[in-house]
Amino acid sequence: MAVSHDVGHQLEDLVSTAHRIRHAIESVIEGKADVVRLTLTVLLAEGHLLIEDVPGVGKTMLAKALARSIDCPVRRVQFTPDLLPSDITGVSAYNQQTREFEFKPGPVFANIVVGDEINRASPKTQSALLECMEEHQVTVDGATYRLDTPFMVIATQNPIEMEGTYPLPEAQRDRFTARIAMGYPEPAAELEMLDVHGAASPLDKLEPVATTAEVRALIEAVRAVFVAPPIKKYAIDLVTATRQTPDLRLGASPRSTLQLVRAGRAHAALAGRDYVIPDDLQDLAVPVLAHRLLPSVEAQGQRRHPEQVVADLVRRVPVPDAPGRGPGGVGTRR
Repeated sequence: MAVSHDVGHQLEDLVSTAHRIRHAIESVIEGKADVVRLTLTVLLAEGHLLIEDVPGVGKTMLAKALARSIDCPVRRVQFTPDLLPSDITGVSAYNQQTREFEFKPGPVFANIVVGDEINRASPKTQSALLECMEEHQVTVDGATYRLDTPFMVIATQNPIEMEGTYPLPEAQRDRFTARIAMGYPEPAAELEMLDVHGAASPLDKLEPVATTAEVRALIEAVRAVFVAPPIKKYAIDLVTATRQTPDLRLGASPRSTLQLVRAGRAHAALAGRDYVIPDDLQDLAVPVLAHRLLPSVEAQGQRRHPEQVVADLVRRVPVPDAPGRGPGGVGTRR
């Protein structure tokens, strides 16, 4: 079935706006097109992003570049061992004039929250984000406060082996839609970085290229992307395989299935399609699933990381037939 005029127009707007945001970010982050694309995918999937890598490779710079590219409230939290949960969510303070308690919102009340070095805070403080990330609300002293849309947490963390870090609890990791590693830049990109960043930070010149209302409209467009039943079953098969392989002692949760499909919708929309194909899920399987998994003792002994296990499962799980080709294909609107 042909794409309707309204849907096609929405997709054109989405691709155009996403291109502007991507171009703005890439003016700051050189040579990381795949990382920038995944970041936009998570934003449009209404998810949260965990950026893990060694210090100095641009984790915080990426988060700041995305935040500055969109004209919306942005707050940054530097996670430290002495940070308290109330420092993130807010606190009820007594007003002597009104003789009542007033809620003082914390930095989580923003459209984009940048959590820098999240695993340097205690697990109790890390857990303060659980309700915010899953339910888009904050509960303090029995009162519940809604968070605005879009709401995205972009957290950076150093590898667990680094001194002074705490491992993220499983429940916390599971709320991040995807995890990416920046990696070291290519020599050519690093040389360009010396020229561009040598005199001043390009962040200082970065201007917003999209509004909050535009991002909300993009998210609505992504929600309308079609997912055929065979594609949904394929997502379930991928997640189920992580629960059955002997290489893992903790498989992916049902939440991960939902987030894989949501990210698949955003991935398809960024490609200009209004339907999801198996390739979308395959491209996203490792960043969306691997950080939620725990390897078995045998896999650890063989130095098989969850990323390798997921990549092997993607190759082994049967793919639906004829995706998106011709009438009745699993990627075709009916």
